[in-house]
Amino acid sequence: MAARRDSDVAMDDAPTSHQPEVKDDTMVDDEGDDFDENEGEEEEEEVEIQRVKLLPGSTETAASFEFANEGHTLGNALRYVIMRNPDVEFCAYAIPHPSEAKMNVRIQTFEGTTAIEALEKGLRDIQELCDVVTEKFVKAAADFAEKKAATG
Repeated sequence: MAARRDSDVAMDDAPTSHQPEVKDDTMVDDEGDDFDENEGEEEEEEVEIQRVKLLPGSTETAASFEFANEGHTLGNALRYVIMRNPDVEFCAYAIPHPSEAKMNVRIQTFEGTTAIEALEKGLRDIQELCDVVTEKFVKAAADFAEKKAATG
């Protein structure tokens, strides 16, 4: 068995997939005093980069979406989860060119639901699936550590 290295991180410290760590703007200087890094400056607005675009030619029930900086990992998982939705008639993804960091998803739905709703549901389902996997992994790692400590 390999010994635990100092660089290993406890999984208990890992945030869940949909809850990013919250960091405040208060920092501590070398003397231990608190200061606000934005003190005396006008507040800058963060520019949110658009990661998903609705492509031209889309209709309510048949739409194509372009994801920036995504690839096969999200594309295949998203296609699989969306196709499990009974309101979806067709879903596929494609990487237009390997040198471009883009992934396109095409969704066609039956009447009664829109392609945008199907995409949103698919993304939520993937998020929930990742949370369940993380919880089970953390529990299994803790059980393993307990067992290892008990057998010593």
